[in-house]
Amino acid sequence: MPKRYRAPSWNTIMSRGLSTATKKALRAGTRAVKRASTRTVTHTVTKAIKRRVDAKKPPPGAGRWIRGLAVGTAGARRFRVYRPLGIRANERVPLLVMLHGCGQDARSFAVSTRMNQIADRERFLVLYPEQDRLSNAQGCWNWFDTTATGRAFGEVELIMNAIDQVNLLYPVDPARVAVAGLSAGASMAVLLVSRHPERFRAVAMHSGIPTGTAHSTLTAVGAMHGFLGAGRLDATPTVMAKSWPFLLVIHGDSVVAASNGQAAVNAWAEAAGARTCASRNIQRGKRYPMTVTDFKCGVKTVATLVGIESLGHAWSGGSASGGDFSDARGPDASRMVWAFVARQFRA
Repeated sequence: MPKRYRAPSWNTIMSRGLSTATKKALRAGTRAVKRASTRTVTHTVTKAIKRRVDAKKPPPGAGRWIRGLAVGTAGARRFRVYRPLGIRANERVPLLVMLHGCGQDARSFAVSTRMNQIADRERFLVLYPEQDRLSNAQGCWNWFDTTATGRAFGEVELIMNAIDQVNLLYPVDPARVAVAGLSAGASMAVLLVSRHPERFRAVAMHSGIPTGTAHSTLTAVGAMHGFLGAGRLDATPTVMAKSWPFLLVIHGDSVVAASNGQAAVNAWAEAAGARTCASRNIQRGKRYPMTVTDFKCGVKTVATLVGIESLGHAWSGGSASGGDFSDARGPDASRMVWAFVARQFRA
């Protein structure tokens, strides 16, 4: 006797349909996840390759981007030299040393500051020493590590060796050398000058911490937030007038406490016996406003503080493509630095 056909129940039909739909959805989802993962991996790899390719490209500028290596008791450090076109071997031009901040290297600092374009126009060489990530994982100069066995003075020696090498190989006027830096590079710039003041005509600190404020990584963090007072310069007014360069401080009002900028110029002014002049407020177009205060000995301005409202921890007026450490909305710090330096060269 043939089996009687039983129509599947409504629940059975729904269960089968749901099971089939679920399997299809899972297969489609798996394929979508694989495609998305492939796209993500491809995008990540492409970005990494682009970064590596970009890192090998010279920064903007019509001149030559030259590699170099400085060697000393603290090891070796790479550096780059920017030489504008048209500078002859028999002439002598100024040299500006640029010390990058944490998380940067020579190329990224050149891109964000656009100092090479100013060098093209004003005819000077730019030296970009570069910190080694083995010496500091974040790429910071170890300006605070000034103990007997510390790294700070070894890095000072390496930077000075790079300067000496550039003076020897390129048409540099050794009487017209200046140094500028951002963040840890600014603090290293002041340490460099405090060790060799007679070698520099000007020094510019951008968002840095005064030398002598910290002596370890932990105290450097405290100093960054303005919890520690700055040390004094080991110089008298007579010594300052004879051999120390003039100081420009550019500082924002966040991340690195603004009190650090004030402390830096106060230490310089106190050592030089300078008086504080009336501040002046300046705003150009839609850029952040700034307050400028000079510190003078007689008619000579030995230190200048430029406080920039709303500026974070970034190079003021830097390139829009300069990354996190560049703020195009601020007053142009590169122009300010060169104008300040050029005045000292002419004096």
